[in-house]
Amino acid sequence: MLEFNNVSFGYDKHPILNDINFTIKNGELVFLIGKSGSGKSTILKLIYMDLLPSNGFVEFEGYNSESVKEKMLHLLRRKIGIIFQEFRLLKQRTVSENLSFVLEVINVPRNEIRRKVNDVLGEVGLLHRKNSYPDELSGGEQQRIAIARAIINNPTLVVADEPTGNLDPETSFEIMDTLKRINSKGTALLIATHNYDLVKKYPARIIKIENGKTINAHLKQ
Repeated sequence: MLEFNNVSFGYDKHPILNDINFTIKNGELVFLIGKSGSGKSTILKLIYMDLLPSNGFVEFEGYNSESVKEKMLHLLRRKIGIIFQEFRLLKQRTVSENLSFVLEVINVPRNEIRRKVNDVLGEVGLLHRKNSYPDELSGGEQQRIAIARAIINNPTLVVADEPTGNLDPETSFEIMDTLKRINSKGTALLIATHNYDLVKKYPARIIKIENGKTINAHLKQ
């Protein structure tokens, strides 16, 4: 489903990634770990092609970074759900409006939007919060809404950039439980994190970024 083939990337001629190689299969759960500044967020941006490699290529669901046209990127990104550390919810819109907006921009019929919003809110256990505003929610609730937004288009892959970085340990495990449920239904997950307690608690394949390269890693339980 996803392949990085000899991918290198740098900012202003400063190398960040060098000869990155890995694949992710349909339905797989993978942790991406490494120190701050190691390139984890850069890898996620390369997946949804917000950035393009300086060498090598990224291929996702038939879209290749060497040949993809800008007008095709919106189609690629419909197949990917993105979860950010800082939630990125629209403060002036209710939970329901935040989720509806994702579907309105791609002209989904209104009755289908209502159904999908209710479905994903049920999935994350927050249907009762559909008319609340983000500032009325706890950090954990906001992140669960961000998860709902990421899965509302039924993506084949969800990428999460430090999804528990702003949360306490107990809430972090609750968020991870939610993500695991989504993964168990067939959605592939790539989670970038430096929370090694989280990684130890949820066994999965681990890719570590070290000195600009990827290595398969194992953490002691």
